[in-house]
Amino acid sequence: MNYVRTAILLAGMTALFMGAGFMIGGQQGMLIALVLAAGMNFFAYWNSDKVVLRMYRARPVTQAEAPAFYNIVAQLADKASLPMPRVYIVENDQPNAFATGRNPENAAVCATTGLLRNLSHEEIAGVMAHELGHVKNRDTLTMTITATIAGAISMLANFAMFAGMFGGNNNRNNPFGFVGVLLVAILAPLAAMLVQMAISRTREYAADRMGAEISGRPLWLASALEKLERGAQAIDNEAAERNPATAHMFIINPLHAHGVDSLFSTHPSTANRIRRLRELAGAVGPWG
Repeated sequence: MNYVRTAILLAGMTALFMGAGFMIGGQQGMLIALVLAAGMNFFAYWNSDKVVLRMYRARPVTQAEAPAFYNIVAQLADKASLPMPRVYIVENDQPNAFATGRNPENAAVCATTGLLRNLSHEEIAGVMAHELGHVKNRDTLTMTITATIAGAISMLANFAMFAGMFGGNNNRNNPFGFVGVLLVAILAPLAAMLVQMAISRTREYAADRMGAEISGRPLWLASALEKLERGAQAIDNEAAERNPATAHMFIINPLHAHGVDSLFSTHPSTANRIRRLRELAGAVGPWG
């Protein structure tokens, strides 16, 4: 069901992007929007992991450099029947983690130093199982494409505003005139943001469940989420604050002024996630 919902939301995002192009420039504008989306998605497919890892100054680590962390990832990847991902660490006091990469064969998992210092071995395993759940479900590619299209819609909105201010009604390719331009400028970015956030929340729940299956211990992740939530509220993640479009990648929202499972949240509420994990643990038997 989650895959169906995600596919529907992605289709809606693509249709929104092409519709915005049509309202600005008619059929020609829609064609330009399609070409632009294809180009951006091609770049994102091949380079998104490198861009994000560089953005957060993540450093790769080997088994010799971080044996405990590396071995946790290796054991979980083997249990999940996944290729061994590249392992990275970010120097950041906020406990958090993310995964990236276009497919399981080119995946990377990354944890902050704050996470490695403040979580137990079992809790780290719960978090890494969640991230490998994203990899197994190919969520990293889904979210990259979604973020890319959302960014492109924002670009179209800026263009629409510019055209509305300086182009008047002279563009004969625009079938809706100034009203269409205004709608694109105001409503398209909002609609794109809502779809992007809805996709992110859907995949977080799915990755929680998959991570619980990989580790075999739903309560490990539940315990980790409690600590991560407190840490994210108390400690700034300056790199994420500078790049809020990447917030959806983290296991816990790294930005402040969050925590409500609302329409404008990139993540489900942590309390809801913990409740579901505890229900899962109770449903499948005793866990520890």
